[in-house]
Amino acid sequence: MSVVLVDAGGTNIGSVRYALQRLGVEAALTSDAAAIRAADKVILPGVGAAGPGMARLRELGLVELMRSLTQPVLGVCLGMQLLCERSEEGDTECLGVVPATVRRFVERPGLRVPHMGWNRLRQQQEHPLLDGLGEQDWAYFVHSYAVPVGEYTLATTDYDGDFASVIAAGNFHGMQFHPERSARVGARLLKNFLDL
Repeated sequence: MSVVLVDAGGTNIGSVRYALQRLGVEAALTSDAAAIRAADKVILPGVGAAGPGMARLRELGLVELMRSLTQPVLGVCLGMQLLCERSEEGDTECLGVVPATVRRFVERPGLRVPHMGWNRLRQQQEHPLLDGLGEQDWAYFVHSYAVPVGEYTLATTDYDGDFASVIAAGNFHGMQFHPERSARVGARLLKNFLDL
């Protein structure tokens, strides 16, 4: 099985790569369109802002390629947000494969933004990506923007209201948290993606 990490400039690429190595998978880091198209699984990691992330994909000529992929694709953290139609962050047009607009958490007394730390995943739909997920499983988050709940939502997390923490639309999947920093739960969900 060939797995590629799309080199879109995310700062979490090394830790995602290491998490995959722990699962016995060597993932190539690439921005080469042919390598991405030929891979069995594609992972779009990302930490940072939507505007620079999309600018990097445009600069590499990968926007239309990413939209056209038919194999399983996983967006992680910012990578998940880039799968959506738009982000309020810089009013950025994203890849548009998930029908959602990414919105910023509204700061208020008692609510810290970014949302940072461990929080619970609550399964909303049956899906192979969530096999083995329990009712008390937690994941590690660091983000100021979130995807609202919609028909694509597989799991939610509550941070002053529910947001989509795991999504799927066709062959495109996303995890808002960092599976590479989420211990056993993160490893299980990454393995589930590799098994799709």
